Amino acid sequence: MKLEINESKFALKYSIIYTIIVLVILMVPFAIYDNYTYNLEEVKTEIALKKKSVAIINEMERFDPAIQKSFLFPRFKTYQAGLYDSNGNPIFTLIEKPLSPLDLTPGYHRKGNYRFYVTKFDDDRYFGAKYLVVGTEFNIHKILLNILLIFLSIVAVTFIFSFIILKNFSKPFKEINKALDDFIKDSMHEINTPLSIININVDMFIDKFGKNRYLSRIKSAAKILSSLYDDMNYLIKEQTIQKAAKKRINFSQFLKKSVDYFKDIAELKDIKIKTDIQEEIYIDFVPQKLQKIIDNNLSNAIKYSNEGKEVIVSLKKDKDAIVLGFKDFGIGIKEPDKIFSRYYREDHTKGGFGIGLNIVGKIVNEENLEVKIESEPGEGSYFEYRFPLEKR
Repeated sequence: MKLEINESKFALKYSIIYTIIVLVILMVPFAIYDNYTYNLEEVKTEIALKKKSVAIINEMERFDPAIQKSFLFPRFKTYQAGLYDSNGNPIFTLIEKPLSPLDLTPGYHRKGNYRFYVTKFDDDRYFGAKYLVVGTEFNIHKILLNILLIFLSIVAVTFIFSFIILKNFSKPFKEINKALDDFIKDSMHEINTPLSIININVDMFIDKFGKNRYLSRIKSAAKILSSLYDDMNYLIKEQTIQKAAKKRINFSQFLKKSVDYFKDIAELKDIKIKTDIQEEIYIDFVPQKLQKIIDNNLSNAIKYSNEGKEVIVSLKKDKDAIVLGFKDFGIGIKEPDKIFSRYYREDHTKGGFGIGLNIVGKIVNEENLEVKIESEPGEGSYFEYRFPLEKR
């Protein structure tokens, strides 16, 4: 019964979940940080524009027309400046972005992605200019890129550390699982040997001395143990069976053999197995999987039937499907939706491990079979499996 633990898959799945949770938690503080960064960049830009304005004014203050023939207007790599008259007309400007007279109010201004600072002069001493404008491109994309890089860095670091921690976290469980798997395999081997001896000796005793009720009970009990053993053995070899090739099977004969096998078990509860099996029905299926579907349904039908009742097993073709049915007259099922869950048992007094129908459920999903369950507590249950007919 191997429970496969893939450390990488386990770590990857829960690292993604953990990272998403961390990011959701960080969304509010990150939004606050984003807003703070944006406002901080605005303040830095305003201060830089003021400094450039002061630098240009200082240069114009130092200009002496008596000594210098012309004034070389300061130029900057990422800043542009210009002088404007009282009507907003440029006297001299390096600013390519058009500015209206309404823009020329003293202070810091935002215009799209452009930022500019306006200084108003009280007189016309600076070449007859009334306003000095210094502007620059406000690179919002650069700010957003920096924020995105920080965000992705947090995601990457969180994911990597989560992955490493969770991958190492799953190792002890895998070691425990391996030890448990080895224990079950050894136990199964030890159970199989005495079980085989019991069956062989009971058959030999019946052949020599004839059948009696005590031997019948021993043989039935051994068959019940064999059925449980087969379920456990199936789980151990599940990965191999899933890859097994389908074979052409005489479904009718296959089902009859299984019914004959379970007659001894049914006799313990004075239950009769009635059959309605259409002859010569063939199917392409993996024999081990088909065996599990039949055996586990028959076993459950007998186990949960009331003494002295009957179990009806049917097999027929219906249009484009082969229909396999199991009808019992027993305690019924309260929650049919849970019946294929691992370890689920509605009546714990009936024994078993709750893995038989879970195996059937897996096979149904793997082979895309249709299942119908009809049950009424106290009246019995009906399980129907539809196998699609393949055109040959």
